[in-house]
Amino acid sequence: MKHALRSAWAWLAEPTLMRRSVASVLVAFVVVWAVLLGYNFVNYKHTITRDPGLMKYGDAVLDSLASITDPAHAATAVAATDHWTNIRRRQIGLLPGVQMHELLDAASGQRVFASPGLQNVAVPPASQRAEPFIEEAALQGRSFRIYTGRNARWVLRVFETKRTDSNFLQYNGRALLPYLLLASPFVLLAVWLSVRHGLRPLQQLASRIAQRGQDDLQSVGFNARHRELKPLEQSLDHLFAQLRQKVERERAFVQDAAHEIRTPLAVITAQAHVMARSPSEEERTQAQAHLEQAIARTSHLAQQLLDLAALDDAQRPAPRDLDVAQWLRGALAQAAPQAIARQIELSLAAPDTLPARLDQPAFESIAHNLIDNALRYTPHGGNVAVALRHTGAVLQLSVQDDGPGIPASEQQRVFERFYRGTGHAANGSGLGLAIVRQAVLRMGGQVQIGVGLNGKGVGFFVSIPLPHA
Repeated sequence: MKHALRSAWAWLAEPTLMRRSVASVLVAFVVVWAVLLGYNFVNYKHTITRDPGLMKYGDAVLDSLASITDPAHAATAVAATDHWTNIRRRQIGLLPGVQMHELLDAASGQRVFASPGLQNVAVPPASQRAEPFIEEAALQGRSFRIYTGRNARWVLRVFETKRTDSNFLQYNGRALLPYLLLASPFVLLAVWLSVRHGLRPLQQLASRIAQRGQDDLQSVGFNARHRELKPLEQSLDHLFAQLRQKVERERAFVQDAAHEIRTPLAVITAQAHVMARSPSEEERTQAQAHLEQAIARTSHLAQQLLDLAALDDAQRPAPRDLDVAQWLRGALAQAAPQAIARQIELSLAAPDTLPARLDQPAFESIAHNLIDNALRYTPHGGNVAVALRHTGAVLQLSVQDDGPGIPASEQQRVFERFYRGTGHAANGSGLGLAIVRQAVLRMGGQVQIGVGLNGKGVGFFVSIPLPHA
């Protein structure tokens, strides 16, 4: 029983478009009811200042008494009218309280008739105005609207209990409710059928997607006819296209990585075989040197693959405060032995300090790979110049050399993974510039290829926007 109740509650608590639409219609009914009630109330407040109903009633009774001159007959007529009127008021139940009448002799002002409720009550004296009018007065703590009219023989006063605003709203609210309740089933049925029919194409789209295989990333192929569904289908097709491209890139990446790792592993295997089998000390020494080079290359490739995977990760580290100029000096100090070994002049143009808040791992990847790339491809005795500056809210880093440069036909491809240009003998994995581009994109910046030093070589210019302090 408890399980059934929990299941029922879970079903009711689950939000659905159908229930939402029905609830919206119910709210609309409440709003319509409130608007109609407010409209009636405004009209009531507008017309009650003149109260044409009470005025017409008083004029009609006074006109019926015009032909009666005998006080006894007039009193009898007014008494009958008073009795009949209050019976009808109770039967209809529309107006609160009772309606009371007072008839006076126009000449002497003597009371000819008074309803039971007025016989022992001090009422305000009748006005001498000739035309009929309505006034308000309080009798025994209750508010009344009083009609006063006169002809040549009689003065008629009609006392009607003033209707309070709360009484009006209560009555009219109950009066409007049955009409709305009567109309609600038909409206709700129409809304339910409309929503159910409208959701059918969406359910068909969901069923088509659910039936697809887990490796099927082709377009949905739903050909939605409804304008509201076309953006959804287009978004799904765009998402599947992005997923296809990502899967293809990852597949190509894995294949290229396997190919790149296989080469140094083959060298390692061959040189290890030479070291183990060769009787010549010289051959074993040479094989050991080749083995160490292959291991270093494999280690470098593995580190670059890890760096690239880290940059592809959607989880970005929080920005850190870093003195970029001081850090860059440390990075160049680490690269100095490599530059000295190849007699490359390595220079830095930067301010003494340059504090910034940025993605430090990404920036380190950019600087390390650009510097390593320049030192790797610059020939002996060449020059590598690194510059750092801060312009507005943009951090600018440039690395230029006077090496062989990059042909214009290859400049669009150097940022591709595992792409290595032609016309040089330097060993590389083809991942350095791909890592640079990925890191720059993660930081929201740009990297461009330009001229190198003294009209030779190549230059890489990185612009990174910094967050506002």
